[in-house]
Formats: sequence, structure tokens, C-alpha cells
Amino acid sequence: MLIIKILGFDDWFSIVENKGMNIGITILTLAILAPVAAGRISLRNMVDSISSTVGFLAVLMGVFAAWVAGKGVIFFKASPDAITSLIIGTIVGISFFQGIAVGPLIAAGMLSLVVGLFSKSGS
Repeated sequence: MLIIKILGFDDWFSIVENKGMNIGITILTLAILAPVAAGRISLRNMVDSISSTVGFLAVLMGVFAAWVAGKGVIFFKASPDAITSLIIGTIVGISFFQGIAVGPLIAAGMLSLVVGLFSKSGS
């Protein structure tokens, strides 16, 4: 973003803001599916990986993480004021806890679940 700013492409910010999440998710999905498309991971490999306890739990956690991230996208749209705090939390997680910057969507999803719990219990 700093390079875009320095180069004077300020009009790109609205494009990144409006389409960036979808573009990023598409790129991540392509990266995840690339080994399958390249033939390095076969259907047999996938079936075999699910047959262990860890593999089965990995499938469940993948489903849960995808579901939570989906909630995060919805929450980002409904509560844009929380984005700044989530970004600060992600920067702290990356800087001090060796985290990776895929956290904001999952964090927003978890926040959405927590906010939902408190809003239902308080009413």
C-alpha cells in the first residue's frame, strides 16, 4: 500500500478496498488447488489422508475455519469499525507471536461468534 501511495496511484485504493478481499481469496484458493491441478495430489491421496484420525480432524477444522472466515466477511461488511482493531491485533500477532497475516478474516469470524453470543445472552 505504501508503494501504491508513493507512486501516486491513490485511485487504486478504492479498487483494492472494494475488490481486494475477493481477489486475495481467489489467489489463495488457486494456490491451495495448484498441487491437485498439477497432479502432485491425487484423489487417492486425498482419500488416504482422511482415513487417519488427524486427517479426519483436519477436514473438520478446515470446514470450521472456512465457516468462521465466511462469518468474518459478513462481519467486516456489517461492522467496518472493527476492522482497524482487527488489523492492529493481526500486526501484533505477526510482530510478536510469529503469526501470519491470514488472521483478520478468521478473527472477524470469531469476533462475530462472540458478539453473537453476548448479544443473545444480554437480550
